[in-house]
Amino acid sequence: MRYFSQVYHTGYLYKALAVEYSGVKWLAMGLCSLSMSVLPKFTGQFVHSIDEKGRLTIPARIRAKLGDHFVMTIAPPDPCLALYPETTWADFCDKLEAAATKDQRYRTFVRHLFANTDEVSLDAQGRLVVPPALRAYAGIDRDAVLVGTLTRVEVWSAARWSKSNAAPDRLPELMTELGLY
Repeated sequence: MRYFSQVYHTGYLYKALAVEYSGVKWLAMGLCSLSMSVLPKFTGQFVHSIDEKGRLTIPARIRAKLGDHFVMTIAPPDPCLALYPETTWADFCDKLEAAATKDQRYRTFVRHLFANTDEVSLDAQGRLVVPPALRAYAGIDRDAVLVGTLTRVEVWSAARWSKSNAAPDRLPELMTELGLY
């Protein structure tokens, strides 16, 4: 018989103290992580339609990793949007603030990025409102493709995604260069 004596949530990490009873002794299993790491890893692709009010349904698997509040922004140089969990966005902002050079190019980039960034949350049905300016930037009219890209979720127009979804040239060489193959 196994039961969880404690289950608690710390950010993106669910932990449980599992205890197993064998009839003769109790065996403490210790803390076990129900997620693979502290930062969420986003994978997969999902096609959803934006309704007439500009709302996009976020799949449950992505919602669980994004959390209750997250950030939606543009994703230059790609013509898509990006959804960041709060902790990942905070890391991104820390890197921006730590930049050694804060010249005109930097200031222009920061203004452009943050002018096109919203802190968002989902409604009770798991939808978020994508503002018209962000839909226009990404070229999203009706169908959108949500793509997990490790630490963020990209939101593409279905048409742009179908053009951009080819495997990289010389994939084996790239994997070797990254130390993955």
